[in-house]
Amino acid sequence: MAMTSPAFAFDPDMSARDAFRTGYLAYKQGQTAAAIEALSYAADKGHTAALWKLGRIYATGDGVKEDDAHAFQIFSKIANEYADGNPRGSDARFVSDAFVALAGYFRDGIVGKVVADEGRARRFYTYAAAYFADPEAQYQLGMMYLDGRGGERSDRQAARWLKLAADKGHVLAQAEFGRLLFEGVGIRRNAVKGLMWLSIARNSIHGDDEIQTLHEQAFAAASENDRRTAMALAEDWLSKSEPAPTK
Repeated sequence: MAMTSPAFAFDPDMSARDAFRTGYLAYKQGQTAAAIEALSYAADKGHTAALWKLGRIYATGDGVKEDDAHAFQIFSKIANEYADGNPRGSDARFVSDAFVALAGYFRDGIVGKVVADEGRARRFYTYAAAYFADPEAQYQLGMMYLDGRGGERSDRQAARWLKLAADKGHVLAQAEFGRLLFEGVGIRRNAVKGLMWLSIARNSIHGDDEIQTLHEQAFAAASENDRRTAMALAEDWLSKSEPAPTK
């Protein structure tokens, strides 16, 4: 993964931490080649965040040609070497995100490189969702249960995982869990709580037509008393919480 850049030189004896900081600064300044060199140096010395950042650069094509196959290799290295790390440690979010990224690659496949395998995707999402309590993994796992992708279909399991992600502020999970609650799918129907979650999602992310439609349908079907109660609960939740980023 290492790349050299004559435009960027650094002390070859610097620590992995300092190399990561140097690489991240170069990245922020748009010096991609220099950033990759420093991040690769830090990654070779065992800096998990540096290795993860390299994976994200190639996965998104941020300053380089998008290369999912290379990103897959990097995320696989993280998963193989750090899967049993402290789920509450400083590196946990990077390891967890690597599992989520790999699950997405297995779910969709990489042309000519990785054959789609939804069963394996579900297993990777499950690990990140259960071991690291990753909200994106919990959301994706819930949707796989809901759609019956990669294994059995289970509305109950879908509701369980979506609720966990919703509680952490995952907006898409909030909308879907709200729908399940409002309709009584996989969980006992609760129109007030369902509309509450749909309202939270609608107010947390703007311009999402699907969430807007789900909210409008539930709002129209709810009683006036349920609407008032749901709005009050949603406002109270939003005043105390910040939405989690979705990927």
